[in-house]
Amino acid sequence: MSLKKSYFLIALFFAQFAMAQEGIPVYLDYLQDNLYLLHPSMAGASQTTKLRGTARSQWAGVDDAPALQTVSLNGRVGDNIGIGGVLFNDSNGYFSQQGVYATFAYHLMLGRNYVDLNQLSFGISAGIIQGKLDETSFDLTDFDPIIAGIEQSDSYLNIDFGMSYNFLNFSTHFTVKNAIPVKRDIFSEDFEPNNQRRYLISMAYTISPSYSEWSFEPSVMFQATDSTGEATLDVNGKAYYKTDWGRLWGGLSYRRSFDGAEFTTNGESVDTQKLQYVTPFVGGMYDRFMLGYTYSYQSNSVVLTNGGFHQITLGINLGKNKEPYDCNCPAIN
Repeated sequence: MSLKKSYFLIALFFAQFAMAQEGIPVYLDYLQDNLYLLHPSMAGASQTTKLRGTARSQWAGVDDAPALQTVSLNGRVGDNIGIGGVLFNDSNGYFSQQGVYATFAYHLMLGRNYVDLNQLSFGISAGIIQGKLDETSFDLTDFDPIIAGIEQSDSYLNIDFGMSYNFLNFSTHFTVKNAIPVKRDIFSEDFEPNNQRRYLISMAYTISPSYSEWSFEPSVMFQATDSTGEATLDVNGKAYYKTDWGRLWGGLSYRRSFDGAEFTTNGESVDTQKLQYVTPFVGGMYDRFMLGYTYSYQSNSVVLTNGGFHQITLGINLGKNKEPYDCNCPAIN
């Protein structure tokens, strides 16, 4: 197998973890005060209403490389009910998808008071997604019955649901994404299975010395796809610094897949390579305004390009902040 072909196959293997997903791809923006984008149970979980926007570009320097834009809003209505909504646009070469999600969440306070955080949350999101496959520039001289030579599109409904538990400085989340098996007419079943169900499990704990303005939050997130068995693990370290006008944060994330892709170079021995992303990130909150930057580097020996993955997150907290809980729980307070 040629080196060029090996690069192409490796790129396809790695791309399936990030792009071959129905709905919003699972990236690392949850580390930028944007947990609701992954977990519907976090709609309205915070003490304030959050408006967030993201823009992500992938494989810098590659034409028609994957890109994602999202806008989300979530907040609390009354004492126990959270609502939210997400708009997104995801493009990847000839394929793109746009969609809108609406979320309902319910939050149970399990503690004896409203000072110490002890909250169990449930959430469900329903989404309408439209997928488009542009075949107008495909070569039709070599006949293939699957290729129609037009821009194909279809729309479908799916749901995400899950639960979160926040207790003082500890938090954990479980979410099922794309819970309904969906047949997409623009793809054959041989190319993409009907079942796009994905499971997310994450945990975090904030360590906050009483004598310091610094706090530290180690966290992990495991995700797995039902039909293909693909799985990855994120290991994250994040530091916060509290100021008079807000707070700053930064950290490092390492994502690794459990499955590897086999490849050969110039007919030599077969090697196996697993997906590896190293992601530094920084951000901050000034009064009600939030800004974050995330950069991911694919640390593999065989890659499509050395161009990285860039993501900007902008946000603003709306409405009147409620009284904070007596904990160092940045996703809630």
